[in-house]
Amino acid sequence: MRLRSTAVIAANLLFAAQSCPAQDVIHVAYSERPPYMITQADGTPAGLTGAPAAAAFRNAHIPVQWHKVPTNRQLMMVKDQTSPSCAIGWFNTPERRQYGKFTKPIYRDRTWVVLTNASFAARGVASLAELAQLHDTRVLVKDNYSFGELDAFIAHWQPVVAVSTAPTLKMVQSVSKGVVDMMFVSEDEGNYIIQHAGELAPTLRLLQFKDMPHGAERYIMCGKSVSDEVIARLNKAITFK
Repeated sequence: MRLRSTAVIAANLLFAAQSCPAQDVIHVAYSERPPYMITQADGTPAGLTGAPAAAAFRNAHIPVQWHKVPTNRQLMMVKDQTSPSCAIGWFNTPERRQYGKFTKPIYRDRTWVVLTNASFAARGVASLAELAQLHDTRVLVKDNYSFGELDAFIAHWQPVVAVSTAPTLKMVQSVSKGVVDMMFVSEDEGNYIIQHAGELAPTLRLLQFKDMPHGAERYIMCGKSVSDEVIARLNKAITFK
């Protein structure tokens, strides 16, 4: 009887193992963007948002496949309902909530600053209120990016907007050469750009305005095909407060 009971238990355990599907691998996208995302030798991201995101997936024991791809490709992956995908370091906006789910925040930016060139800086603009009067200002923005509270300011301001899909370095070169006048960056990113600008550094300036809004929180954004259970496990593993 004991042998029979043992056999039944073993058979039940085998059936349970066979009937439980393997956990889905989550496809996690990011792009090289120091100091937020810096690719390590093993393909995982480090940096201000890369490190806490990687730690959250690791500590939640969620299998992932990392994809270093441009930002628009990240959005395509998140919107694709056939494959569970997430992207790192995105702002939580009403538009994005229509197709995505968000974890708890993994990082909060410091204040916004203006990255500009020496020529525009010489105009002596000292606040957003003054900047709002200069409708001929050429502002460079990244395609499909949000600037948090600055989105409403830019829409009301109506400057000359140039939209780019280029990497950050190419955008910085456009500012340095005077192709455009300025771009908004976080204080973290602005300081990194100035410190690593090399031969471009003498032509670049960071402007800090007293009426600039505080930086926004950054999240892991996932597609609707990622289960609420996975989001809950990530939230439990996220340590940012």
